[in-house]
Amino acid sequence: MGDLASAFGTAAALVRGADPALVRIVLLSLEVSLAALAIAALVGLPLGALLAVARFPGRGAVVVALNALMGLPPVLCGLLIYLLLSRSGPLGSFGLLFTPAAMIVAQAVLIAPIVAALARQVLEGMWEEYAEQFRSFRVSALQAVPTLLWDGRFALSTVLLAGFGRAAAEVGAVMIVGGNIEGYTRVMTTAIALETSKGDLPLALALGMVLMAIVLTVNTLAQGLRGAAARWAG
Repeated sequence: MGDLASAFGTAAALVRGADPALVRIVLLSLEVSLAALAIAALVGLPLGALLAVARFPGRGAVVVALNALMGLPPVLCGLLIYLLLSRSGPLGSFGLLFTPAAMIVAQAVLIAPIVAALARQVLEGMWEEYAEQFRSFRVSALQAVPTLLWDGRFALSTVLLAGFGRAAAEVGAVMIVGGNIEGYTRVMTTAIALETSKGDLPLALALGMVLMAIVLTVNTLAQGLRGAAARWAG
Protein backbone atom coordinates (compact mmCIF):
# COMPACT_ATOMS: atom_id res chain seq x y z
CA MET A 1 0.00 0.00 0.00
CA GLY A 2 2.87 2.33 0.84
CA ASP A 3 4.54 1.63 -2.50
CA LEU A 4 1.32 2.48 -4.32
CA ALA A 5 0.94 5.75 -2.42
CA SER A 6 4.55 6.58 -3.16
CA ALA A 7 3.98 5.86 -6.86
CA PHE A 8 0.97 8.19 -6.93
CA GLY A 9 2.95 10.90 -5.15
CA THR A 10 5.84 10.62 -7.61
CA ALA A 11 3.38 10.64 -10.53
CA ALA A 12 1.75 13.81 -9.25
CA ALA A 13 5.19 15.39 -8.88
CA LEU A 14 6.03 14.50 -12.50
CA VAL A 15 2.84 16.18 -13.68
CA ARG A 16 3.31 19.28 -11.51
CA GLY A 17 6.95 19.62 -12.51
CA ALA A 18 6.21 19.15 -16.23
CA ASP A 19 8.76 16.36 -16.55
CA PRO A 20 10.44 16.69 -20.01
CA ALA A 21 9.88 13.04 -20.95
CA LEU A 22 6.23 13.32 -19.91
CA VAL A 23 5.71 16.54 -21.84
CA ARG A 24 7.35 15.12 -24.96
CA ILE A 25 5.06 12.08 -24.93
CA VAL A 26 1.93 14.16 -24.31
CA LEU A 27 2.75 16.65 -27.07
CA LEU A 28 3.37 13.88 -29.59
CA SER A 29 0.10 12.23 -28.57
CA LEU A 30 -1.82 15.46 -29.14
CA GLU A 31 -0.04 16.11 -32.43
CA VAL A 32 -0.85 12.65 -33.78
CA SER A 33 -4.46 12.61 -32.60
CA LEU A 34 -5.26 16.14 -33.81
CA ALA A 35 -3.73 15.46 -37.22
CA ALA A 36 -5.71 12.22 -37.49
CA LEU A 37 -8.87 14.07 -36.47
CA ALA A 38 -8.31 16.71 -39.16
CA ILE A 39 -7.97 14.01 -41.84
CA ALA A 40 -11.00 12.11 -40.51
CA ALA A 41 -13.06 15.33 -40.50
CA LEU A 42 -12.12 16.16 -44.09
CA VAL A 43 -13.25 12.69 -45.16
CA GLY A 44 -15.97 11.84 -42.66
CA LEU A 45 -18.03 15.02 -42.49
CA PRO A 46 -18.68 15.33 -46.26
CA LEU A 47 -19.28 11.58 -46.52
CA GLY A 48 -21.75 11.66 -43.64
CA ALA A 49 -23.53 14.67 -45.15
CA LEU A 50 -23.80 13.01 -48.55
CA LEU A 51 -25.25 9.85 -47.02
CA ALA A 52 -27.71 11.99 -45.04
CA VAL A 53 -29.18 13.72 -48.11
CA ALA A 54 -28.57 11.31 -51.01
CA ARG A 55 -30.86 8.46 -51.95
CA PHE A 56 -29.38 5.83 -54.25
CA PRO A 57 -29.48 2.05 -54.75
CA GLY A 58 -27.32 0.34 -52.16
CA ARG A 59 -27.37 3.27 -49.75
CA GLY A 60 -28.62 1.03 -46.94
CA ALA A 61 -25.70 -1.34 -47.45
CA VAL A 62 -23.25 1.57 -47.34
CA VAL A 63 -24.78 2.84 -44.09
CA VAL A 64 -24.62 -0.64 -42.55
CA ALA A 65 -20.99 -1.03 -43.61
CA LEU A 66 -20.12 2.38 -42.20
CA ASN A 67 -21.77 1.56 -38.89
CA ALA A 68 -19.91 -1.76 -38.79
CA LEU A 69 -16.60 0.02 -39.37
CA MET A 70 -17.22 2.06 -36.21
CA GLY A 71 -16.33 -1.13 -34.36
CA LEU A 72 -13.24 -1.93 -36.41
CA PRO A 73 -10.76 -3.64 -34.04
CA PRO A 74 -7.71 -1.39 -33.61
CA VAL A 75 -5.27 -4.29 -33.88
CA LEU A 76 -6.82 -5.34 -37.19
CA CYS A 77 -6.62 -1.78 -38.45
CA GLY A 78 -2.99 -1.61 -37.35
CA LEU A 79 -2.23 -4.89 -39.11
CA LEU A 80 -3.80 -3.71 -42.38
CA ILE A 81 -1.92 -0.39 -42.28
CA TYR A 82 1.27 -2.30 -41.42
CA LEU A 83 0.85 -4.50 -44.48
CA LEU A 84 0.26 -1.45 -46.68
CA LEU A 85 3.29 0.44 -45.37
CA SER A 86 5.72 -2.45 -44.91
CA ARG A 87 8.68 -2.73 -47.25
CA SER A 88 6.92 -5.37 -49.36
CA GLY A 89 3.58 -3.52 -49.29
CA PRO A 90 2.17 -1.25 -51.99
CA LEU A 91 3.11 1.91 -50.07
CA GLY A 92 6.40 0.64 -48.66
CA SER A 93 8.49 2.88 -50.90
CA PHE A 94 7.32 5.92 -48.93
CA GLY A 95 9.12 4.72 -45.79
CA LEU A 96 6.26 5.66 -43.46
CA LEU A 97 6.24 2.58 -41.24
CA PHE A 98 7.33 3.21 -37.64
CA THR A 99 6.90 6.98 -38.02
CA PRO A 100 4.36 9.42 -36.56
CA ALA A 101 2.84 9.66 -40.06
CA ALA A 102 1.93 5.95 -39.95
CA MET A 103 0.30 6.48 -36.56
CA ILE A 104 -1.72 9.38 -37.93
CA VAL A 105 -2.91 7.24 -40.84
CA ALA A 106 -3.93 4.41 -38.50
CA GLN A 107 -5.86 6.71 -36.17
CA ALA A 108 -7.51 8.50 -39.11
CA VAL A 109 -8.69 5.18 -40.56
CA LEU A 110 -10.11 4.21 -37.17
CA ILE A 111 -12.03 7.41 -36.47
CA ALA A 112 -13.16 8.44 -39.97
CA PRO A 113 -16.04 5.89 -39.94
CA ILE A 114 -17.06 7.12 -36.49
CA VAL A 115 -17.13 10.74 -37.67
CA ALA A 116 -18.99 9.85 -40.87
CA ALA A 117 -21.60 7.63 -39.19
CA LEU A 118 -22.35 10.09 -36.37
CA ALA A 119 -22.42 13.02 -38.80
CA ARG A 120 -24.92 11.14 -40.98
CA GLN A 121 -27.21 10.59 -38.00
CA VAL A 122 -27.07 14.27 -37.03
CA LEU A 123 -27.53 15.67 -40.52
CA GLU A 124 -30.16 13.17 -41.62
CA GLY A 125 -32.52 14.51 -38.98
CA MET A 126 -31.82 18.07 -40.08
CA TRP A 127 -32.37 17.14 -43.74
CA GLU A 128 -35.77 15.60 -42.93
CA GLU A 129 -36.71 18.82 -41.14
CA TYR A 130 -35.48 21.25 -43.81
CA ALA A 131 -35.93 19.24 -47.02
CA GLU A 132 -39.19 20.92 -48.04
CA GLN A 133 -37.71 24.38 -47.54
CA PHE A 134 -34.71 23.51 -49.68
CA ARG A 135 -36.98 22.16 -52.41
CA SER A 136 -39.11 25.31 -52.33
CA PHE A 137 -35.97 27.30 -53.10
CA ARG A 138 -35.03 24.77 -55.78
CA VAL A 139 -31.91 23.76 -53.88
CA SER A 140 -30.78 20.23 -54.66
CA ALA A 141 -29.70 17.76 -52.01
CA LEU A 142 -26.03 18.13 -52.91
CA GLN A 143 -26.26 21.92 -52.91
CA ALA A 144 -27.77 21.76 -49.42
CA VAL A 145 -24.76 19.93 -47.96
CA PRO A 146 -22.67 23.05 -47.12
CA THR A 147 -25.70 24.67 -45.45
CA LEU A 148 -26.40 21.57 -43.40
CA LEU A 149 -22.76 21.32 -42.33
CA TRP A 150 -22.77 24.94 -41.21
CA ASP A 151 -26.14 24.84 -39.49
CA GLY A 152 -25.18 21.66 -37.66
CA ARG A 153 -21.73 22.89 -36.65
CA PHE A 154 -22.38 22.69 -32.89
CA ALA A 155 -23.66 19.12 -33.03
CA LEU A 156 -20.89 18.16 -35.43
CA SER A 157 -18.35 19.64 -33.02
CA THR A 158 -19.41 17.03 -30.47
CA VAL A 159 -18.94 14.38 -33.18
CA LEU A 160 -15.39 15.59 -33.74
CA LEU A 161 -14.69 15.61 -30.02
CA ALA A 162 -15.90 12.02 -29.82
CA GLY A 163 -13.52 11.15 -32.63
CA PHE A 164 -10.64 12.88 -30.88
CA GLY A 165 -11.37 11.05 -27.64
CA ARG A 166 -11.33 7.74 -29.50
CA ALA A 167 -8.04 8.60 -31.19
CA ALA A 168 -6.33 9.78 -28.00
CA ALA A 169 -7.24 6.59 -26.16
CA GLU A 170 -6.16 4.20 -28.95
CA VAL A 171 -3.22 1.86 -28.32
CA GLY A 172 -3.31 -1.27 -30.50
CA ALA A 173 -3.00 0.22 -33.97
CA VAL A 174 -0.39 2.84 -33.09
CA MET A 175 1.68 0.25 -31.27
CA ILE A 176 1.80 -1.90 -34.42
CA VAL A 177 2.53 0.81 -36.99
CA GLY A 178 4.53 3.15 -34.75
CA GLY A 179 6.73 0.65 -32.95
CA ASN A 180 6.62 2.63 -29.67
CA ILE A 181 10.08 4.10 -30.30
CA GLU A 182 11.29 6.27 -27.42
CA GLY A 183 11.44 9.95 -28.30
CA TYR A 184 9.92 9.36 -31.75
CA THR A 185 6.69 7.35 -31.83
CA ARG A 186 5.93 6.81 -28.14
CA VAL A 187 2.53 8.26 -27.23
CA MET A 188 0.60 8.23 -23.97
CA THR A 189 -1.25 4.95 -24.42
CA THR A 190 1.75 2.96 -25.68
CA ALA A 191 3.97 4.48 -23.00
CA ILE A 192 1.49 3.51 -20.27
CA ALA A 193 1.46 -0.08 -21.54
CA LEU A 194 5.25 -0.22 -21.72
CA GLU A 195 6.00 1.46 -18.40
CA THR A 196 3.46 -0.71 -16.60
CA SER A 197 5.08 -3.87 -17.99
CA LYS A 198 8.48 -2.52 -16.88
CA GLY A 199 7.18 -1.75 -13.40
CA ASP A 200 7.73 2.03 -13.75
CA LEU A 201 4.41 2.91 -12.17
CA PRO A 202 5.07 6.62 -11.49
CA LEU A 203 5.48 7.52 -15.17
CA ALA A 204 2.59 5.25 -16.19
CA LEU A 205 0.35 6.83 -13.55
CA ALA A 206 1.43 10.36 -14.51
CA LEU A 207 0.56 9.68 -18.15
CA GLY A 208 -2.72 8.14 -17.02
CA MET A 209 -3.55 11.29 -15.06
CA VAL A 210 -2.89 13.48 -18.09
CA LEU A 211 -4.90 11.17 -20.35
CA MET A 212 -7.84 11.23 -17.96
CA ALA A 213 -7.63 15.01 -17.77
CA ILE A 214 -7.77 15.19 -21.56
CA VAL A 215 -10.74 12.80 -21.70
CA LEU A 216 -12.61 14.78 -19.03
CA THR A 217 -11.87 18.05 -20.85
CA VAL A 218 -13.14 16.60 -24.13
CA ASN A 219 -16.35 15.37 -22.48
CA THR A 220 -16.89 18.72 -20.77
CA LEU A 221 -16.46 20.52 -24.09
CA ALA A 222 -18.85 18.10 -25.78
CA GLN A 223 -21.45 18.68 -23.07
CA GLY A 224 -21.04 22.44 -23.38
CA LEU A 225 -21.41 22.31 -27.16
CA ARG A 226 -24.54 20.16 -26.88
CA GLY A 227 -25.99 22.78 -24.57
CA ALA A 228 -25.03 25.55 -27.00
CA ALA A 229 -26.65 23.60 -29.85
CA ALA A 230 -29.85 23.19 -27.84
CA ARG A 231 -29.96 26.91 -27.06
CA TRP A 232 -29.25 27.78 -30.70
CA ALA A 233 -32.06 25.49 -31.89
CA GLY A 234 -34.41 26.86 -29.25
